[in-house]
Amino acid sequence: MALREFGFLRRNPVYGFCMVVFPLLVIFFFTSLLHDGQPQSLPVGIVDLDNTSTTRSLVRNLDAFQNSEVVAHYPSVAEARHAIQENEIYGFLYLPKGTTDALLASRQPKISFYYSQASVTSGALVFKDMKTISTLGSAAVGQATMRARGFTDAQIQALLQPIRIDLHQIANPWTDYNIYLTTMIVPGILMLFMFLITAYSIGTELKFGSSKEWLAMTDNNIYMALFGKLLPQTLIWLLIAFVYAYYVFGVLRFPHPGGAWMIALLCVLQVFASQGFGVFAFGLMPSLRMSMSICSLWAVLSFSMAGSAFPVMAMDSPVQALSWLFPLRHYFMIYQTCVFNGFPLLESWFHFAALVAFILLPWMVVKKIKNAMLNYVYIP
Repeated sequence: MALREFGFLRRNPVYGFCMVVFPLLVIFFFTSLLHDGQPQSLPVGIVDLDNTSTTRSLVRNLDAFQNSEVVAHYPSVAEARHAIQENEIYGFLYLPKGTTDALLASRQPKISFYYSQASVTSGALVFKDMKTISTLGSAAVGQATMRARGFTDAQIQALLQPIRIDLHQIANPWTDYNIYLTTMIVPGILMLFMFLITAYSIGTELKFGSSKEWLAMTDNNIYMALFGKLLPQTLIWLLIAFVYAYYVFGVLRFPHPGGAWMIALLCVLQVFASQGFGVFAFGLMPSLRMSMSICSLWAVLSFSMAGSAFPVMAMDSPVQALSWLFPLRHYFMIYQTCVFNGFPLLESWFHFAALVAFILLPWMVVKKIKNAMLNYVYIP
């Protein structure tokens, strides 16, 4: 049976593209796309109506930041706002006339900054840089004034920054987007391919009228038929999963305090749980079109339910309960807890049990699959 399936894999280009070519492209595409860690040199504009050495210094300091690059100066707020709407810049800093005089006289001038939240990441980074520049500008003038009045550095520091923030970013101190986005997006896309190929390979037996021949090769033993059909795919998927793990953790050196054995276990669980869900989806709807539609829908929803972009604990209670039905959610939680932070598997035993439950799902529908193969007529 496995040799028969290897022949299908070799002759049908769909398998080659969806199991090897596209997964490898996805791995290298996303890791290359986010290789710099964070977006850099995001275009920002300046509306400087004061045009003094102090405001020009603020602009130069903003341009020196890694995430922002001053690309244009505008004569008015209206033109700068139009540039944001035209997607030419992500934000602009507005320095009204009299800013320097008000700073020197300690009259608290209003420095405004506008930024676009159409793109959350770029908007947040530009906001952070412009807010920092505004704070540092007023602090520099205040520091010079207090020094002229004879204050010591300790007194100046206490007045300008009464609370000092000691920031510790655990596990990802670089705030590297590649580390925490790629490790969710790429496995999610790989699981999408696993869902679809599993349902597709079973559904094609029904579509091309070879289902009875398939079962006859194992004396109508559906368990052995499914095992033989999925064995070659499992070996290929395991190879792809290990290639991904070696590339991101071995070559790109993503942090993985949990160790290589935990990564290997997670790869095995990912493949088996994905194939288990694919078989279950076909057994639930013994139709090539409907089962693949279910797999596609479930895989796409998984990206939202994984909890990487928006935490599950902040979702509504019914949605939190629904998140347990998505394999990617449990994969991501085990990765986050046991691989990324190095805790023992016991800390995520319930997510481990959930993935094992997905592996065992085909037992619920295997008799329905056998009945479909023997009695159903394919309807396009």
